[in-house]
Amino acid sequence: MARPFSALRAFLATEAAGGVLLMAAAAAALIVANSRLGPGYAALLHVQLGPLSVAHWINDALMALFFLLVGLEIKREFRDGHLATWPDRVLPGVAALAGMAAPAMVYLILAGHVPGLARGWAIPAATDIAFAVGVLALLGRRVPASLKLFLTTVAIVDDMGAVAIIALFYSGGLNLVALMAAAAIFAVMLLLGRRGVASLSVYLALGAALWVAIHLSGVHATVAGVLTAFAVPLRRSHARPDDALSPLHRLEHRLAPWVGFGIVPLFGFANAGLSFAGMGWQALADPLTLGIALGLFVGKQAGVLAAVWIAAATGLAPPPRGARWRQVHGVAILCGIGFTMSLFIGGLAFADPAHMAAVKLGVLAGSLLSALSGYAVLRFAR
Repeated sequence: MARPFSALRAFLATEAAGGVLLMAAAAAALIVANSRLGPGYAALLHVQLGPLSVAHWINDALMALFFLLVGLEIKREFRDGHLATWPDRVLPGVAALAGMAAPAMVYLILAGHVPGLARGWAIPAATDIAFAVGVLALLGRRVPASLKLFLTTVAIVDDMGAVAIIALFYSGGLNLVALMAAAAIFAVMLLLGRRGVASLSVYLALGAALWVAIHLSGVHATVAGVLTAFAVPLRRSHARPDDALSPLHRLEHRLAPWVGFGIVPLFGFANAGLSFAGMGWQALADPLTLGIALGLFVGKQAGVLAAVWIAAATGLAPPPRGARWRQVHGVAILCGIGFTMSLFIGGLAFADPAHMAAVKLGVLAGSLLSALSGYAVLRFAR
């Protein structure tokens, strides 16, 4: 008998393969940026195509589809998945909150005293789910399934936190007329969802209009992706996550390969390119670079591990089933891989090239250190 299809297995497989592709895209960007193609690579990103540059089309328009997928994942998990009940939400919830607060504190301690740098406090806050699951995929069966699920749910919860941070702290001056138009469009989408309208083309068309309105409003336009996801109706699947009658599941399945194998690697290639020309080892001691790197590597693992230990010690929530504390520690270290969301928030926090070079170096150093250390701990844990 054929093995029944599972959306969770397909999702994890897509994230794992997408994570490996993202690693390759980031490596390619570094190679190109430090070759004779570097100046052309940088110039291409600033070519103007209509109202936006190539970089802005990738970071503002295409990444709205990434945030649409993030929103679909959040809604599915909270309504019909592994975060559907309060007991299921406790451990990943407290781990995600602590895993966002601790890196921000580490960053502010190291860089907050420098004028203008406090704005980057959220850069090391979120975990890159594709990158982290990609590292787990390299470990195969050495990691218990409960830990893979724990990492995925923690990343989904702190993605939700990152979206809230972007909307609240990284938006410009607000255009009230455009904001009211966005609110009206979103209200229509919610009404259609309540009425049971299942046509995905309707939601995608209204989502595009919502993107334009939010882009003009001063709120970062990628928030439109998450709002669109929240409006798409979800039919409870009752352990059949591939339910063909659920609009949310259908859109998620169609969108995941495009985002995982196209948009996210393209974002990584466009944003990870860092030229090391004229950059010595002292660049790692720059407060901005150091704050991000240690926020990811030290703050993330400390926050997540402490939250799991306190939850278990107080009886608030049990640790992941069948996992040793050394394995929990290894996964906590992997939570410090903040590549995609960290680069994205870094681009919102700092616009000048010098600061962005320090951001990229900090994100690459912290994420690479977290990936290698987490892999080593899990590889040699019994």
